Amino acid sequence: MTYFRKKFYSWQKGVPDEVKAIYAGYDILNEHPLFSLLDGTIIERSSHLGEKDSYACVTKTGDIYVNPKARLRPDEWAYVMAHNLLHLALGHFDKDRMPTGDVNTFAWNKACDIYVTRFLADVGFGKPIIPDPEEEYDIKLNDELRIYEYLVEKYGDVQKQTYGLNSEKARDMIGLDSPICYKKGERNEYAETFSRAITHSIKKAVCDVGGHDIEKKKDTVVTKAAGWFLAHYPLLGGLASSFKIIEDVDICHKYEIHIAAVDAAHGEIYANPSCGFTLEEWKFVLAHEYLHAGLCHHERCQGRDHYLWNVACDYVINDWLHEMHIGDMPDEGLLYDESLHNMSAETIYDLIVNEMRKFKKHATFRGYGQGDIFGQNGPHFEGMGKGVTLEEFFKNSLREGLDYHIIHKRGYLPAGLVEEVRALSMPPIPWEVQLGRWFDEQFPPLEKHRTYARPSRRQGSTPDIPRPSYALWEKELESRTFGVVIDTSGSMSTSQIGLALGAVASYAVSKDVPFVRIIFCDAEAADVGYMAPEDIAGRVEVTGRGGTVLQPGVDTLERAKDFPLSGPILIITDGYIEDDLKVRREHAYLIPNGNRLPFRAKGKVFYMENRDKEK
Repeated sequence: MTYFRKKFYSWQKGVPDEVKAIYAGYDILNEHPLFSLLDGTIIERSSHLGEKDSYACVTKTGDIYVNPKARLRPDEWAYVMAHNLLHLALGHFDKDRMPTGDVNTFAWNKACDIYVTRFLADVGFGKPIIPDPEEEYDIKLNDELRIYEYLVEKYGDVQKQTYGLNSEKARDMIGLDSPICYKKGERNEYAETFSRAITHSIKKAVCDVGGHDIEKKKDTVVTKAAGWFLAHYPLLGGLASSFKIIEDVDICHKYEIHIAAVDAAHGEIYANPSCGFTLEEWKFVLAHEYLHAGLCHHERCQGRDHYLWNVACDYVINDWLHEMHIGDMPDEGLLYDESLHNMSAETIYDLIVNEMRKFKKHATFRGYGQGDIFGQNGPHFEGMGKGVTLEEFFKNSLREGLDYHIIHKRGYLPAGLVEEVRALSMPPIPWEVQLGRWFDEQFPPLEKHRTYARPSRRQGSTPDIPRPSYALWEKELESRTFGVVIDTSGSMSTSQIGLALGAVASYAVSKDVPFVRIIFCDAEAADVGYMAPEDIAGRVEVTGRGGTVLQPGVDTLERAKDFPLSGPILIITDGYIEDDLKVRREHAYLIPNGNRLPFRAKGKVFYMENRDKEK
């Protein structure tokens, strides 16, 4: 199992040579029997690397940021990626692996780099990026702790990263100041993957020597079921042709897949051959996974609980497949309830939330407590997809398959499924319209009253007849305001903030909101005070640009004595915030399209189009 894949990407024009080198380096890494199996998420983003001569860094959460501006050869990129993957695989972020007491993180990072360099040299993979390493890299020690003790004893307070992947002052391991502490029952999944990868590489080496191919394809009951869709069922035939079936017991055990699971982003379906299903049962299971991908259930979660949303979608799909008479329903791992017939996934999800304790015990085709839709929890390569989007590809496949199915009268289809496929052809409601509806709910139109305090514009034509003008009540205007908490952390681009503020200002003017309370927030809250809508977009200067903790900004508004108790709050962020945000009044979130909040939002979430051209 590789940890990232190429997506639809045009190599003909507009692709820098530096980006091509990154992909070519991946190809080298993906051909290696050991490193191709390690876990990690490669992200092309130079903003996370502070120095120009920094190549890559790895975080304790498994994200590996590579600098697309670095001019490295493909073999050097392969070395850089393998170096960072080994930091995760060897548990260098684990508290129980690090020295006790007051840890010099520079020295520990350097000791881990020395150990990884020795490991890569021993397996004969690549060569160090920085030439002419100093004498300490010839240390004949085979343990990171012993290397760390040697460095501290010989050099004292190590404050320079003189080796690794970046400049002297930039560490290539991010998060050492707060290492990972595993609770009882938890484990380092990267280390376990590393152990299985070593076993697989040894097995492959032995098979190569013996002249056997362990990856040789076989005609199994699962592949026969997949071939049936290509030949006999046009609705799902287009989707079936785009998916790769992976039948590997080791991979299924690794991801705890009891029967099957789908990874729409990579175009892969994992089937556990040890479950003993018949051909007809596998037809049902594969059709189930195809519909998950085709209907974009992995994208439609929209901040809901991932597992409960998966369960709701399972009930809908299994009800349709029962009507369509595709294959046989398996007795194991099937979510089917006749009382939920013709209900949408969103409706069923709302029912599940009310009885969460009951539905948490249900099992999908992947198993208990596990969703068979791989979304954010699946391995992926992020940041380089261009051309035809994956979502559009799935929509086109289902739409064309439906048209062919109906024209040639190839069988019965449930009305709910037809409606949902047709709905995929409709363009989504723009985020500006959704945000405007939210403002309509919070600020209904005001009725003007007649007043003689200000003469009518028609008074001049009839000076002897007093005419009143129409105006709004000042008391109603005083309470007609809302607060805006803006994430000004380093991950928020100026174009995103400007786009959001422009929309806020235009809607405030259209809804007769005289003043808006602005709070800028990164690590601390900066209260700008009340501003007229026409001053928001053009005159506000963003402060901060530090970390991301938005709770102080929300608290500042809720505790302010001059802010109405009924005033709603709009939170503008990129989603990279603390695990939970407590807001005790009406509120909504405005985040870039494609990002997600790290918690289930109680207020509405609007996804604005990301017009930022910066990478």
